[in-house]
Amino acid sequence: MDLLSVITWFSGLVFIYFGINCFYSKFIISEFKRYKLPKYRKLTGILQLIGALSLLIGLYFYPILLLLASIGLSFLMLAGFIVRLKIKYNFIKSSPAFTFAAINLFIAVETYYKYF
Repeated sequence: MDLLSVITWFSGLVFIYFGINCFYSKFIISEFKRYKLPKYRKLTGILQLIGALSLLIGLYFYPILLLLASIGLSFLMLAGFIVRLKIKYNFIKSSPAFTFAAINLFIAVETYYKYF
């Protein structure tokens, strides 16, 4: 298994977990309320699940889907990073969102150079 596959599987599984938690986790529900964005919680969960499944399907069948999903998740996590900074989280507390934006950007770049 190459590095792209390992990182894609990692990101995909993590976003499945995050996406499901957007619907059921009391902590995540309270965090979206604290961010003053409760109406975006379910949308965020749906986008995370769609992105995760698209990463995994795209990895094996449709490289363009892998590219688009990784770019989409990068933007989603960049938005999450910005929201955390706006509510005065420091960089360390905001770094998971930034890290996942970077991971998915890496997947996008690697996919582009490998398939396009």
